[in-house]
Amino acid sequence: MIHSLPLVPAGPPCASVTGRPHPSLRGLIAGYSGFFRDGPVAHRVLPLNAAVIVVDIAGAGRVVSGCAPAFGVLREVVWGYGVSAGLTPAGVSALLGLPMSALAGSTVPLDAVLGAGDELLAARLAAAGSWAGRFTILDEWFGARLSPDATAGTLVNAAWHVLQRGHPVGDVAADLGVSRRRLERDFRRDVGLTPGTVARTTRFQRAVRMLAAGEAPARVAIDAGYADQPHLCREIRARSGLTPAALRAALTHSFKTPEPAAP
Repeated sequence: MIHSLPLVPAGPPCASVTGRPHPSLRGLIAGYSGFFRDGPVAHRVLPLNAAVIVVDIAGAGRVVSGCAPAFGVLREVVWGYGVSAGLTPAGVSALLGLPMSALAGSTVPLDAVLGAGDELLAARLAAAGSWAGRFTILDEWFGARLSPDATAGTLVNAAWHVLQRGHPVGDVAADLGVSRRRLERDFRRDVGLTPGTVARTTRFQRAVRMLAAGEAPARVAIDAGYADQPHLCREIRARSGLTPAALRAALTHSFKTPEPAAP
């Protein structure tokens, strides 16, 4: 998933590297990323089905952003060097102690969710000698917070994971043996979005990844599952505030460098 991009694509691009959580955290954490840019910038946060923790190592840009169906703009909270982690509905419950719906559509300071401790975490991350070392620190930090008894409903969590693979909502409900109405009710309660919105956001993120890879909008419309290119254009503009061509240009400019060595 692509969480955000600089609000104004200018200057050197952002270098990034991805990592996977420890097996004990899989199903709770979708993945890690490390990022480095020469100086903090404001960001355009893209629609996501996950909650994302961003820990800015060099400054005060430490936030938690909830799942959201449309883009948001962060002008006052900026970051340029740090790590992020994407949390599933079960992960938000087990690691943060609240339902994903409590964060839906919002971006809040990390300490508002976790209390004190983000400064210590940032210091440990800064002292690590590699991105792999930083991801190991996140494993340890999340592992210490893990509450096995505080998990999202099995139904919602199972459906959420299947929807990330692009399956239609009706098929997901039928396969799980529940009505679509019940699935929608439980998703609103636990996730803060309907299953249909989650499915459309999955399709949007698939299109974003293809655009970031340089694919032409016409090809993206076909392969990402849109009815046609005008449908793609309407959805991308509504969800990102940009045309597909402008979004592709911003993505390819913003994330063009090789994986970075740890600063």
